[in-house]
Amino acid sequence: MAIVATFYGPVMFVQGFLAWRRRRLIADTPTSKIRSMAMGLVEVNGTAVPRSQVEAPFSGKPCAYWHVDISSRTKDGWNVIHRNTSSQPFYLRDDTGLALVFPQGAECRLTDCAEEVCNGLALPDCYAQYMHEHPTIVGTLVSASNLRFREYLVEEGRPLYVLGTAAPKARAMEVSDVSSYAATGTDDPAAVAVRASRLKTLDGEVHATIRHGENNRTFVISEESQMMMMAELGLKSIAYLVIGPILTLAGLAYLLSELSLGSHGRWP
Repeated sequence: MAIVATFYGPVMFVQGFLAWRRRRLIADTPTSKIRSMAMGLVEVNGTAVPRSQVEAPFSGKPCAYWHVDISSRTKDGWNVIHRNTSSQPFYLRDDTGLALVFPQGAECRLTDCAEEVCNGLALPDCYAQYMHEHPTIVGTLVSASNLRFREYLVEEGRPLYVLGTAAPKARAMEVSDVSSYAATGTDDPAAVAVRASRLKTLDGEVHATIRHGENNRTFVISEESQMMMMAELGLKSIAYLVIGPILTLAGLAYLLSELSLGSHGRWP
C-alpha cells in the first residue's frame, strides 16, 4: 500500500492540475451567442435539435444523440467492456441562430440515463440483438455474469452546454434528389420529401459548425451548467492537489522507515 501511495500520489497531483487547467479554460472562455460567435474555441448554450432520424439502440427512443455502455460484474465492481455513441451530427439552437454539432470525440456529461442489470444467459431482446450486431463484445464476456446496460440520451429540446471549436459551415448541400433521403426510416415519398425539405431549410440556417478542434482539443457536450461544471472541477482539483502530495509523502516516509528498520534491526 505504501508503494501504491507513493506512485499514485503524483498521478493524482497531475489529474488535479489538469482539472484546474480545464476549469480555468471554461472560466476564461466567454459565453457566446451562436450568430455572433467567432471562429475558434467557443462556449455556447442552446437546445438540441435532431438533424436526422436517430433512435437509441436499447430503448428505440428518437433523440438527437445517444451514448451507451455495457459493463460486466467483477469482484472489484463494474468493469466497462463496451462503449458506443451515435455519429450523426445534430443542431444546437439558441435565440439567435443555429449551429451544427459534430459530436465525434466529445467528452459527454449527460444526466438522462436509463440503466438495467441483466443476467448474461437471459438477456431481453433489445440487448441480445445489440450484442448480436456487435459480436466483438461476446469475446470479452463471461456469459453467466451479470451485465449492466446504460443508455444516455439527448432528446429534442434538451438544454445543452457546448465547449468546442467553431468553424465556418461547409458548402451548402443541394437537396434536389428526393430519393436519396429514402433511408430515413419510411418509404412514403411524401414523408421523404417533407424530411428533405426540412433538412435543406435547417442546413441553410446554420451559422457555423462546432466540433473537436485540431489545435485546441477541448470538446465538451454537457447537460450540466457551466457553473456546476466549474464547481465540480474546482473541488476535484483542490482535493487531488492536496491529497496527492500527502499520499506520496506518507508512502515515502513508511518505506524509508521500513528500510531503516531493516538496516539497523530497530526503529530509528
